[in-house]
Amino acid sequence: MAMMWAGRFSKEIASDVNDFNSSVGFDARMYRQDITGSIAHATMLAEQGIIDRAESETIIAGLKGILEDIKSGSLEIDPNAEDIHMFVEAELTKRVGDAGKRLHTARSRNDQVALDLKLYLKDEIKEIAGMLRELIDTVVSVSEQHLDTVMPGYTHMQRAQPITFAHHLMAYAQMFARDLDRLADCFSRTDVMPLGSCALAGTTYPLNRRRTAELLGFSDITLNSLDGVSDRDYAIELCSALSMLMMHLSRFSEEVILWCSWEFKFIELDDAYSTGSSIMPQKKNPDITELIRGKTARVYGDLNTLLTMMKGLPLAYNKDMQEDKEAIFDATDTVKLCIKTFIPMLATMTVYKENIRAAAAKGFINATDCADYLVKKGMPFRTAYKLTGTLVAICIEKNTTLEQLPIEEYKKLSEKFDSDIYDAISLDRCVMTRNVEGGPAPEAVKAQIAELKRRIAGIEI
Repeated sequence: MAMMWAGRFSKEIASDVNDFNSSVGFDARMYRQDITGSIAHATMLAEQGIIDRAESETIIAGLKGILEDIKSGSLEIDPNAEDIHMFVEAELTKRVGDAGKRLHTARSRNDQVALDLKLYLKDEIKEIAGMLRELIDTVVSVSEQHLDTVMPGYTHMQRAQPITFAHHLMAYAQMFARDLDRLADCFSRTDVMPLGSCALAGTTYPLNRRRTAELLGFSDITLNSLDGVSDRDYAIELCSALSMLMMHLSRFSEEVILWCSWEFKFIELDDAYSTGSSIMPQKKNPDITELIRGKTARVYGDLNTLLTMMKGLPLAYNKDMQEDKEAIFDATDTVKLCIKTFIPMLATMTVYKENIRAAAAKGFINATDCADYLVKKGMPFRTAYKLTGTLVAICIEKNTTLEQLPIEEYKKLSEKFDSDIYDAISLDRCVMTRNVEGGPAPEAVKAQIAELKRRIAGIEI
């Protein structure tokens, strides 16, 4: 295949250099966006009188035919083509003749590839956002089943205070909601059309860039031609948002891994979302969550690739920027694969409420409530804190719990204690009374869920 710059050169490019230069192996996935962009461009060129309307119609019909043939599989993308843009243009010219050569009027591959990538990533953002909404719905659904499932909350991986399983899960729902919000924010900056920037300096043709943007569903156009072809902020921003999303998935995965262990046994994953061991027949491994944890590092690497690629580039376009696609494609592919697998895994897991409750009964997670009991009876908090610490030490020595410690032992340390202490440190009461907005009490969690649903419904992409 002759290169489009053949007129300037007196000899063919070396085959190994051609292979090195080619991007069709990975940018072929943007064929639909490339053809869609070209149809809009041809439409606008005719409307502006830059090309003949009949030629525009011929071009558009040819492009639609190529699109259908690629979709059906009757047309294979030539692996020897330099990129998807040149493949489509060459195939169009083969089909419609000289009219196809007019398509590239007032356009450069620089603004063409920027357009294709933005169109592609807009589609990806919408798809990931839809999957993220489904993930949030799944977390909320499981949470609604466990509003009264008391569990220990942890700090430093030590049992700390009583909460509910619903409250714990909803913390992740909040993280994912912020991820969705970040995607929506990123979408708004991706939704700006660069076509018409041409190579770097625009064109002398009387383009109607806003008409092209309208045809392609963009909300605005880029206002600096240099920036239009050399900006990849939107890809970096998306990869950053995806990295945070993966970080949240990885944290959640780590907890699932812990909860599946015999040391916790809070949950058990369905057999369809677990694996076994080649040598140990008793094993049931949470490999999905381990892979998500590992793939998080991969998305971080994609982000670092994009940032490092762009950090030293002068304006405007440089061939380095061809490296943007493999990184951002890998990031979006990885995220979609992880969410797609995580949702049914979470929806089908078995929650062992009794084991979670038993863990909450140990570890003196109601010690703060014991101290608060004394404070409400007039004792300074620091004094109450120290006295409660002494009670915990006594319980440890006697191999008992605060709930089981006789009232006589309480009264030895303070006459402020009475039999109502046992009600005050009841795990259920400890949770129920934490009814502050954002707290773990069932009613507070219900309110949190309602507010989250309202907020998610208001995020538009």
